[in-house]
Amino acid sequence: MESFLELCRHRRSIRHYTDQPVEREKIDYMLRCALMAPSGKRRNPWEFVVVTDTATIRAMAPCKEYGAGMFETATAAIVVAVDASLTDTWQADGAIAAEHLLLAAAEQGLGACWCHIYGREEAEQLIRQLTGIPDNLHVLCVVSLGYKDEERKDYDLDKLLYNKVHRERFEIGRFEDLKI
Repeated sequence: MESFLELCRHRRSIRHYTDQPVEREKIDYMLRCALMAPSGKRRNPWEFVVVTDTATIRAMAPCKEYGAGMFETATAAIVVAVDASLTDTWQADGAIAAEHLLLAAAEQGLGACWCHIYGREEAEQLIRQLTGIPDNLHVLCVVSLGYKDEERKDYDLDKLLYNKVHRERFEIGRFEDLKI
């Protein structure tokens, strides 16, 4: 990627993968990136469970009625679990670490997709059962990984929701061009 902006433009949620396994070196790179994510008071409340066994990954697919089909073809998955007893910012900390995983995957040419688990009791129980995550941790999400078997268009800078940007004060309808 030429820049961080280009990486963000190119990163899209990918839900269909080839059967080519993701190399351990690429997964380890992603984990290093996630371990450097910022966290409140530097408490690092996250734990990561890397799953490369395809039978286990396929068994994750029914964790939710909608939004988990990507596990039918993923060749790797990383479960992001967090310890809420360490900090009151545990949800944000885990989400930032997961975003680092997604961006690192895109940088390496991999497809990835966030599957939200926290607050969905049956989904969380299934992921715990499959991965051995203890009850004192919350399962925040699972990031599916693989080599892309679909192409998605990059974000169009002209179609971004610039009306969501406000300067100094929130004002409905106010719009200023972002200088990119």
